Amino acid sequence: MAILPCPAPVPVRLNLDRRFRPCEPRDGDEIYPNGIFEFNISRLLVHMGASGRFLVEFVTLDDIQYGGKNERLNELAVIAADLTRPVILAEIALGRYNLIDGHHRVAKARRERVTCIPAYRIHCPEHVAFLTSKRAYEAYVQYWNSKVDDFSADNSLHQQTQGNRAARVVRSDLKRSVRRD
Repeated sequence: MAILPCPAPVPVRLNLDRRFRPCEPRDGDEIYPNGIFEFNISRLLVHMGASGRFLVEFVTLDDIQYGGKNERLNELAVIAADLTRPVILAEIALGRYNLIDGHHRVAKARRERVTCIPAYRIHCPEHVAFLTSKRAYEAYVQYWNSKVDDFSADNSLHQQTQGNRAARVVRSDLKRSVRRD
């Protein structure tokens, strides 16, 4: 019996919630700015700790796009960084994760030639609630859905191509079978 490949899971589009309330920063909250997408890291960490659903995994530094260099990094913070504390990687495109917390730790790990570090992967839409403005939320929903649409279009084209290829194989097999008879 032939084993058929499992189809790739279809990512879910986000529905724009007009009642979305931004995770506005409080005094002392750590914020990660990534263009318009600004995340409240302090409140995200509290949520992660309270939920108990997030597992630490070890990721290679090659899997983290951040190169560990930034003129805004505090050199003393890099030196003092605790490499046993997990960094946070947020899914910002389908299957693509960006570092949103732990830049000093990654910089230190790269300098010390550490190959793997502990990390949390936060899948979309889990981190969306921690965007700090309604404008960022609306832009993120539009951005994410464009990635889902691109994925769906690419996947549909791939399935169509595979279907055509399979049909050619079946026709070819039928022709050979008819010739033999």
